[in-house]
Amino acid sequence: MQLRRLQRRARVRGFTLIEIMVVVVILGILAALVVPTIMDKPDEARQARAKQDIRALQSSINMYRLENMQYPDSLQDLVTAELLDNVPTDPWGNPYQYQKDGGRAKHFDLYSFGLDGIDGGQGLDADIGNWHSDE
Repeated sequence: MQLRRLQRRARVRGFTLIEIMVVVVILGILAALVVPTIMDKPDEARQARAKQDIRALQSSINMYRLENMQYPDSLQDLVTAELLDNVPTDPWGNPYQYQKDGGRAKHFDLYSFGLDGIDGGQGLDADIGNWHSDE
């Protein structure tokens, strides 16, 4: 009698092979639809990360100004003031550019040269900077 109860519980709790296969097939279909969409846009993802990094660096620069009554002369000053652990690089491995009283943004220019790593450019090669957030 007790053996029947255990067998009944075992049947109720387990998944059949068909149920597991259906779930695996559904996950495979979802992966086949979603992964190519994500994998086709790595450069757009890098641009989004650069914009986010610039916003974070901009916050650190503004915090430096609040503490020191002036903008830093370089991004390395943020490390010295212990507002950053280290100066990050952009998603393409190049250093972020900083110019106090730069001219494109209101108080300072902070930017990445983008995919091509040189000044100017269009599309994915365009510079990404804090002057876009001032508009």
